[in-house]
Amino acid sequence: MSLSHYFVFLTCLYFSVSAIAQTTKINGRINFTDNQPAPGVLVFLQGTTKSAVSNESGNYVIENVPYGNYLLETSSIEANKKTVAIKLNATTKNINIIIERATSVELSEVVVNVKTEKTKIETKGFAVNVIETKTAALRNMQTNELLSRTVGVRIRQNGGLGSDVNYNINGISGNSVRVFIDGIPISTYGSSFDLNSIPPSIIERIEVYKGVVPGHLSDDALGGAINVVLRKGARNNFNASASYGSFNTSQVNFNGLYRFAASGFTIKTSFFNNYSDNDYEVWGKTVYNILPNGRYDYIRAKRLQDAFKSTGSVVEVGFTDVKWADNFFIGYTCSDSYKEVQHGTFMSTPYKGRFLRSDAALMSLTYNKKDLFVKGLEFNFHGLYGERNRTINDTVKWNYDWNGDLSLDLNGQPIPRPSGAQQGAPTLSNIKRDVGAIRTGISYEINANHKFLLNYTLSIVNREDDDEMKSVLERKFLGTRDLNKNIGALTYELTAHESRLKASVFSKYYQQKIERMNPIVENINGVPTKVEDIVSSNKNVMGYGGAFSYAILPTVTLLTSAEKAVRLPTENEVFGDSGDNISENPNIKPETSKNYNLGFRFGKFKIKKHEIVIATNGFIRSITDRIGTPVQTAINTNIQTLPFVNQGNVKSKGVDFELNYTYNNNLNIAMGVSKFELTTVTGGIKYDLPNEPFLNANVSAQYSFNDVLAKKSQLNLFYNFMFVDTFNYNRKLYSNTAGTDFFNVPEQFIQDAGVSYIFPNKNFIASFDAKNMFNKQSYDNMGVQKPGRAFYLKLNYIINNF
Repeated sequence: MSLSHYFVFLTCLYFSVSAIAQTTKINGRINFTDNQPAPGVLVFLQGTTKSAVSNESGNYVIENVPYGNYLLETSSIEANKKTVAIKLNATTKNINIIIERATSVELSEVVVNVKTEKTKIETKGFAVNVIETKTAALRNMQTNELLSRTVGVRIRQNGGLGSDVNYNINGISGNSVRVFIDGIPISTYGSSFDLNSIPPSIIERIEVYKGVVPGHLSDDALGGAINVVLRKGARNNFNASASYGSFNTSQVNFNGLYRFAASGFTIKTSFFNNYSDNDYEVWGKTVYNILPNGRYDYIRAKRLQDAFKSTGSVVEVGFTDVKWADNFFIGYTCSDSYKEVQHGTFMSTPYKGRFLRSDAALMSLTYNKKDLFVKGLEFNFHGLYGERNRTINDTVKWNYDWNGDLSLDLNGQPIPRPSGAQQGAPTLSNIKRDVGAIRTGISYEINANHKFLLNYTLSIVNREDDDEMKSVLERKFLGTRDLNKNIGALTYELTAHESRLKASVFSKYYQQKIERMNPIVENINGVPTKVEDIVSSNKNVMGYGGAFSYAILPTVTLLTSAEKAVRLPTENEVFGDSGDNISENPNIKPETSKNYNLGFRFGKFKIKKHEIVIATNGFIRSITDRIGTPVQTAINTNIQTLPFVNQGNVKSKGVDFELNYTYNNNLNIAMGVSKFELTTVTGGIKYDLPNEPFLNANVSAQYSFNDVLAKKSQLNLFYNFMFVDTFNYNRKLYSNTAGTDFFNVPEQFIQDAGVSYIFPNKNFIASFDAKNMFNKQSYDNMGVQKPGRAFYLKLNYIINNF
């Protein structure tokens, strides 16, 4: 069935619904008597199961309440109980409540369990972890650090701040894992804008989907998805932070929102600036200088050619919470980055003088509205258009050592690079991209049990490559690269058996059109003539899947999901990008995977002051035509660029385990373990894919002290331990593996600690962090070493509700 047929079906279904239960959506704000918002207040309707908890702005929403008369009651340990009589006879009802702060706390025997947004998402059937950022905002933490502490997730980063990052979820990594910001693919914004550019202070939560990805995130995410949900709401606020630490690393960011109450006109802005020398010390078997006599001199050296800086801002103007729109914004996003390159794919011969520059300028339009025309119908749209540019500068022809000095021969003369530059031939390459993207969706909630969603994503990249080092004739004819991608998804969601059963089934349609033209100058009858080398393709693939959950007991939930997932090759995998050490391969095929998850969630178990939640998930990923770099059987560390190819069929299977323990709301301990295998078969021989750690674990702890040095202050202590098992980045061909130990990446035991202090007015926060405090060697892709011991100080200033 085509997407047009699905749309007709959905339209007919809408017009065939003759009667909808008369229900009301209650919303409002809870404030203390001093007009400060009251977060974390339980609001419930007496005699029903309908309830909600107010957010940080004091706002709450209770949906699908049948018409009638009720008593609305509040409950909070910070405030006195309050009861309000209400009458519901319209589709929406706004009820604002003023409560008094409690001078003493009187506990009753009544216990009302309310699911948080985190629990709601994690019990829908998908294998998903929800990361809350409230604590992280108090520390000098990057968004990627939060993700690295999530069970089943491994951050693959080639170095320090600003280096290339890949996300590995249950053994599936790279572009098979898609990253979104509020459902918008982050790749649209270009390489000068990444997750580390988004401070945790403006993030509401991060959703990590493993293997099976819901239809509303309509993209070709084969192995999982990371969706960063930014803070919403119309409360006026301002947040600024600055940090400084080791390797001359500084990070500054601020964000703010101001809404004019009378008109709803709203201004949002954010800014970030990051800088680091990244001159951390490296040592080991790949860090050596070659002396004039050919002898290897192993040393401890600093990465002297690895500086990074980035800056960017987002400005949006529009309207919020008005009759015709929940949100309407016109936005402008700009970013710029500079990155020096220390080495190629492997940490072997150091570079000097090779660097990358990237920038982006993008306009956007955002619109969403709930209960559009009729109750239960929601529409959202996000469109983006602009330009991204990247420059690769590599013209220095000499060899250098790890001290940053010229390499000399026996005669004391500088040694030139054989190819004429640090990585291949000299280049002043410019890549210009005109990009456009549309993401839109319609959802219709027939009633509390049935919901349909239709989502569509369009992505367009028109790319031109130029190189100032080429001849005038070659530059006269520029190559072109065009990539168009269309993805549609139709989803049906069911809630039944008093919300104990939840189901989501979906189908996805993928279409990608590629055209690459390289101008070639050939001598035809002795005359230099332009010839166009054209490669084009048009691919169409269908996918489908579902997720189911069932609450066997109130504290035991079964979770299972499955999907035939599709991943289309990305622009860089098709067209190459020497800035990322990627060669082109326009003939690469899409990869597909059959993903299965089966897991349980136990808890929350409460025993006096103790709370425990346990979750486990077993998974299988059966991948056809996996896309990756060629599997190495004889490592040549002089290789500097690699293409992406279809490696063949691959299977990943394993298990995740997660435990969260809380004591008296002061102590929190989280532990996660992930164990899997990633194998393929060639010539009847099964072997592990190289360059993948198959076992990793995290343990983190936090303890809070109240009223330290001053009343209403808070002191937080943090600790994190990370273990990564040994892995090898060379394929072991035979049972005799003698000599392959050279390519082993040893076990890693990394420990971090930190402290933060929240001043009594809650507006000012200071934190100090020690990363990798015992200075252990930490590695990642192809044995590239990451930063050692580092210290950071961060200051954060917050104004809410001004």
